[in-house]
Amino acid sequence: MSRIRRLSEGTINRIAAGEVVERPASAVKELVENALDAGARHIDIVVEGGGRDLIRVTDDGSGMDAEEMALAVERHATSKLHVDGSGQEDLHDIATLGFRGEALPSIGAVARLGIVSRTRDGDTAHRISVEGGRTGAVEPAPGRAGTQIEVRDLFYATPARLKFMKSERAETQAVSDVVKRLAMAHPETGFTLTSGGRNLLRLEPELPGEAGRLTRLGAIMGRDFEQNALAIDAMREEIGLTGFAGLPTYNRGTAQMQYLFVNGRPVRDKLIVGAVRGAYADFLARDRHPAVALFIAIDPREVDVNVHPAKAEVRFRDAGLVRGLIVGALKRALAEAGHRASTTVAGAALGAIRPEMAAAGGAPSYAPRWPSPPPSRPGFAEDVADWQGAFTGLGGHAARVEDAPLEVVDAPEMPLGVARGQLHETYVIAQTADGIVIVDQHAAHERLVYERMKKAMAAKGVARQMLLIPEVVDLDEAEAERIVARAAELAELGFVLESFGPGAIVVREVPALFGKLDVAGLVRDLADDLAELDEALSLKERLEEVCGTIACHGSVRAGRRLTAEEMNALLREMEATPHSGQCNHGRPTYVELKLSDIERLFGRR
Repeated sequence: MSRIRRLSEGTINRIAAGEVVERPASAVKELVENALDAGARHIDIVVEGGGRDLIRVTDDGSGMDAEEMALAVERHATSKLHVDGSGQEDLHDIATLGFRGEALPSIGAVARLGIVSRTRDGDTAHRISVEGGRTGAVEPAPGRAGTQIEVRDLFYATPARLKFMKSERAETQAVSDVVKRLAMAHPETGFTLTSGGRNLLRLEPELPGEAGRLTRLGAIMGRDFEQNALAIDAMREEIGLTGFAGLPTYNRGTAQMQYLFVNGRPVRDKLIVGAVRGAYADFLARDRHPAVALFIAIDPREVDVNVHPAKAEVRFRDAGLVRGLIVGALKRALAEAGHRASTTVAGAALGAIRPEMAAAGGAPSYAPRWPSPPPSRPGFAEDVADWQGAFTGLGGHAARVEDAPLEVVDAPEMPLGVARGQLHETYVIAQTADGIVIVDQHAAHERLVYERMKKAMAAKGVARQMLLIPEVVDLDEAEAERIVARAAELAELGFVLESFGPGAIVVREVPALFGKLDVAGLVRDLADDLAELDEALSLKERLEEVCGTIACHGSVRAGRRLTAEEMNALLREMEATPHSGQCNHGRPTYVELKLSDIERLFGRR
């Protein structure tokens, strides 16, 4: 075996570069973060060849003088760490995006790096270059206030890394994603991104405040998100949460539209992702995901941003507090939205109609596909009677609205309008002041019954039934400890268990709603949830699924004829019930068409 020896300085720098600069997008991220830390009001990014041939980042920030430029390309030289009373750098008080002093020397170790910078009050700019780890002298150069950094021939000094780069298009897309995330967190800064002479992104600086942030989010996430976003503003024990969350009916098939930030830093954190999922679990099917942009403001001493080389992950000192803040704020915003459904529902409906007319009866290729509800489960007949009875006089069989219809008034308390009729004993047609509303009577009533059940369970608790023979479940010792530690929380959900020696637990009681249950399977799912998301989502989702099934059985079925009074009662209760804009499976309960939309269908405008 060879003797231990010191690595050369060049090898050390290239190893460090491999941790910091994984691909061109990583280099862009580091350079743009430096520009933001310098107080830039506008940042211009140019890439060629997906960033491999050229990366140029120009900003109008504070700039550097000659002495600072020479230090900036040395490893672990930075201006961003505070010095505490003992004269030591404080790694727990990090208020900037960068702080390690690794970005510039790491990039210079694997590429041709050139920097031109001038301070705002300086008389002249200066230039410095680094090629493959070899640093040149600082020289005077022409340049305006701010900093321009050019990176050419990325990874030329480490040719093996080039084999792992993706196509030019893929690398350019990764750069664009990085710039967009940073732009979302800093709406007061303007951004431009150019690739191959083509402008990919142009964002003007926005005014401070909620409106400016929403405008910036709409420019990146789409105007549909801007129109269907709920404002989030909450505070708990000096931790602030702001941002916007999409309505449940404005959802996606993946989690790509979830953007999470901590102190202005884009992060990927499983705790936050799990909190978002938990907040929306009551409204979306498992394979649908909400669109959110959430910004956490927290004392830097309460969060560790030094756990990942690329600073993409964080650790909170009090993870439970942060999670509770996110879940509570999201649920409160969704409740305050009331019956509101996303505007995209009407757009999807109109989009489904138009191709059908053009294709002579053929099914449209882009018709909206809502998640299907779970299959009906027998055995809930005795529960249905307890949860039925949403409206007085629901047993009528009239098939039409009475001859003396109610007047439609533009009243805030009647946004769903007045019932005018029923189609195919399934859909209620209501007239509003400026359009019509089409309500799926079964889906709407299902949500109403479900919300009523939730209220009752919150007031009385989850009914439990004792197992005739307690079930012992063998687990990994760490898994068993995680579950036993949350025994009190699980008991509130009707699931009573206790330790049964090392690596085993015994389940004594389960929620009465479950009926026949695979106890061992549920316990293992709970162990996975606690390890991955730090929450017992499997149990909560199982409870919600059963409640949803009971609500489905206990609601007004399609094919039921309703009287005018019953239809209007349904509309009024929808208006008064939170979350009534979507059923328990994430599908919309109603579609609203404005008169202008209807006129366009008939070519009247």
